[in-house]
Amino acid sequence: MNNSYLSISQLSQYVKKKFDRDPYLQTVYLKGEISNSARNRVNSTLYFSLKDDQAVVNAVMFSRQARQLPFQLEDGMSVLVTGRLTTYGPRSQYQIIVEDMQQDGIGQLYQAYEKLKQQLLEEGLFDQAHKQHIVPFPKRIAVVTSKSGAVIQDIISTINRRFPHIELVLYETMVQGEKAIDSVAENIRQADQTGSFDTIIIGRGGGSIEDLWAFNDEKVVRAIFEAKTPIISSVGHETDTTLADLVADLRAPTPTAAAELAVPNQADLLLTISNHEQRLKKQLVQQVAYLQERLDRTQKSYIFKQPHRLYEKYVQQVDEQTAQLTQLIEGKVAQQQISLQNLTKRLDSRTPDALVQAKKEQTNQLTQRLINQLTQQVETHDKHVSYLIEALNHLSPLNILSRGYSYTTKEDAIVKSVQSVQSGEQLRVHMADGALTVMVNDKHIEGADDQ
Repeated sequence: MNNSYLSISQLSQYVKKKFDRDPYLQTVYLKGEISNSARNRVNSTLYFSLKDDQAVVNAVMFSRQARQLPFQLEDGMSVLVTGRLTTYGPRSQYQIIVEDMQQDGIGQLYQAYEKLKQQLLEEGLFDQAHKQHIVPFPKRIAVVTSKSGAVIQDIISTINRRFPHIELVLYETMVQGEKAIDSVAENIRQADQTGSFDTIIIGRGGGSIEDLWAFNDEKVVRAIFEAKTPIISSVGHETDTTLADLVADLRAPTPTAAAELAVPNQADLLLTISNHEQRLKKQLVQQVAYLQERLDRTQKSYIFKQPHRLYEKYVQQVDEQTAQLTQLIEGKVAQQQISLQNLTKRLDSRTPDALVQAKKEQTNQLTQRLINQLTQQVETHDKHVSYLIEALNHLSPLNILSRGYSYTTKEDAIVKSVQSVQSGEQLRVHMADGALTVMVNDKHIEGADDQ
């Protein structure tokens, strides 16, 4: 039997031609949810997957059509696409070349993701204040991941290369499927409750949003938040961001990066130690040389050759201060002697005899002052009385009568007017040396006719 064998590339080319020539595959209309979207940074070509509940198809949208999209492509977005089916030979995969795309709402998983994310954000689970510092030199690290995946191998190889003395403990975990949520959450709690781990690494490889969904579940997120042990999360590719990444104390883009963040590089540490050792030795040599130089200078100084010069100036200072002290004491003594003499005089002046004599002298002085004041007051009063008598004499009617004046009375009343007297009445005329009784024969009023 003579069989003709095809190469893999020949088979791929044959299948591609079948796809390209099939008229039913030249224009197809699909509805699905965006997953694993990525943009080529050079030419802006979009690569993503379209999926529903049961299947996934790879999709490519070249830069000419991608630049015309009126919206930003995001995972979880539901879209309507028009394109043609073909195969990509190097990987023997069929894919759809998208010519047109329209937004058809947001997928259910993405809606659930955003809703839970907003709820946890409002509760403060993502706040930086709750983040714990990663232990820089750990002794034991727990890894929560699948036993069969490449994640654990990457972590083991990285840690063995960087810091091989670490004790690494694997908590075999289901990272995909219906039981993944409980498995991840339970293993995080178990690793944390032992209390012997310095760090916990949560790891999983890349995948669609469904594949990574266990790490977006509230139960897993709260288990990470409640853990007392610092946690490094490395879920999916660098472009994937799960809620576990947001709540963890530190996020790593890949499992290898998580291992690098968890442990220091032993080679770098040894190099740093060696550099510090060299610097320390150099500094010690320099310090010893400096101290030796100071010792040599000190030994050659005049202090050791002529020690008496060390205290000469102090002797002179002591003499000067002694003289100053003596002078000060003598001055104080003289001052105290003067004070003593003053106090003695004051004490002598305060003896009983001295006090009696002083009081007598004070009494005599006061008596003399009193006599002088009384004499002066008597003389002053005498002068005042004389002045008053003289003034009274000037005002006395008798004094006026002595100058030839008289006054007339009628029945002991002074006659002040001619009209108060009638002819035939008796009047009494008083003079300086006596009185006359007279009879009125006639009266004359000034300014009137004679009667």
